[in-house]
Amino acid sequence: MRWWKVIGLAGVAGVAATGVVIARAERRRQAYTPDEIRTRLRARLEESSQDDPKAVAPADQVP
Repeated sequence: MRWWKVIGLAGVAGVAATGVVIARAERRRQAYTPDEIRTRLRARLEESSQDDPKAVAPADQVP
């Protein structure tokens, strides 16, 4: 087998593996409901505001 065939097969395998990783991540991302996403974002905001007191306050807490 020539070296360029090996490189071509390795490239095809790399593209296929990348597609699998992307598809898996997309399925995992789409599995969240809007309520779960909202809850996670609020938890992250609360966590970051505890770490940095100068962080932006949520819209419902702005004076």
